[in-house]
Amino acid sequence: MFRTECSESAIGVANPQACPMPDDRRRISVTRTDASRQNRLLAALSRVDFECLQPHLKRASLSLGEVLCEPRRPLRQAYFPTTSIVSKSCGLSNGTSAEIAVVGNEGLVGVDDIMGVGSLLCRVVVQSSGFAYQLEAERLREEVARSGAMQQLFLRYTQALITQMAQAAVCNRHHTVDQQLCRWLLLSLDRSSSSEIAWTQESIAKNHGVRRESVTDAAGKLQHAGLIRYRRGRIAVLNRSGLEARTCECYAVVKNECDRLLPPTMGF
Repeated sequence: MFRTECSESAIGVANPQACPMPDDRRRISVTRTDASRQNRLLAALSRVDFECLQPHLKRASLSLGEVLCEPRRPLRQAYFPTTSIVSKSCGLSNGTSAEIAVVGNEGLVGVDDIMGVGSLLCRVVVQSSGFAYQLEAERLREEVARSGAMQQLFLRYTQALITQMAQAAVCNRHHTVDQQLCRWLLLSLDRSSSSEIAWTQESIAKNHGVRRESVTDAAGKLQHAGLIRYRRGRIAVLNRSGLEARTCECYAVVKNECDRLLPPTMGF
């Protein structure tokens, strides 16, 4: 499981009053222990590779709805989420869009760019506010080119991300809205440091290409069953095993592939 028990103090904040504003970007001294507790990819790096990245990492406080990258534009900054969750979506010319993947403390925002494909074809937006480690994409590209081990790790993560995208396409076509919502909740929960997830019925409906009323009905069923509790802007998971029992096979496919491809690390 990817969940972390990360506090603000673990990433260099002494107390809640000292937390930075959402636009704060500060260079910090990141220890390997910090990384192991907060991001699965950083924790999986060898000590040598991590120490090469360490001087270039910044703490980034990401706010809900913040756009990290627009389609067909080069990525300037790469992000290793820790307590934030980021959504990747693809859109059509008529303005509609659909979510293709979520990235949290298991991964990296910008892996497609640093592997040499150029600009991204998707829109990258913060789904749940929190923190990430940030560094210049060009610097990360240089380090990936230098280290074969880092390149292999990111290629394995890319395969896990492709699996998530492919399974989302199948799920959205063949499974019920109830099952899709359970899958989305579980994937988000795995990538979060909390049992509460930021959400709105409108955004979920838009991301999954369904009517808002369908999402409302599905969420109502889950709440009535005692699996979740939701209010405007937040949803709390009360019974994870109950969600796992109600979701489709797609969640297990994505989770098992990610667990197979990425090495287990301290804190996850």
